[in-house]
Amino acid sequence: MPIQLIVGLANPGKEYAATRHNVGAWWLQALCDQNHINLQVQSKLQTVLGQGSLQQAKFRCAIPTTFMNHSGQAVAKIAQYFDIPAEEILVVHDELDFAPGVIRLKFAGGHGGHNGLRDIIPQLGSEKFHRLRIGIGHPGNKDLVADYVLGNPSKHDQKIIETAIQDSLNLLPAILAGDWQTAMNQLHQV
Repeated sequence: MPIQLIVGLANPGKEYAATRHNVGAWWLQALCDQNHINLQVQSKLQTVLGQGSLQQAKFRCAIPTTFMNHSGQAVAKIAQYFDIPAEEILVVHDELDFAPGVIRLKFAGGHGGHNGLRDIIPQLGSEKFHRLRIGIGHPGNKDLVADYVLGNPSKHDQKIIETAIQDSLNLLPAILAGDWQTAMNQLHQV
């Protein structure tokens, strides 16, 4: 199935903009910058929203304006408003289980401890949506995770993540077309 909606998860506010937890929004903003997509506040949908097209594929881009733990409210509202099924949504988020800069695609599954996904699944009423997981590394102790994800990456890690984000944007045509095998093959070569 093609993708109609791409959501980059984040916490709102300047104090969170450069944190590891916001790498989903970094990816989405890079996509919007590269494709000249203007994001505008849509208060009733609790999001900043834009629309783009690439090779005849039309899609919407969104960054929820809710805090991460309430991401599902915005995602569900957008999906309902535009009548987009869960299977045609791609959620871009940080992934503790991957080293910084490792990016992988996944379809369906649980939340894996990610609070944004933890809220999206019940709000959508489905775990059957696509995910683009961007590695941020792990602090080594589960008790340190909250401070770690809300902290800024080192300059070295940030550069690795930003390079991986730019490289992964080449997957967009395959992702939008729903050609997951091609997208995964390209991604695993990055």
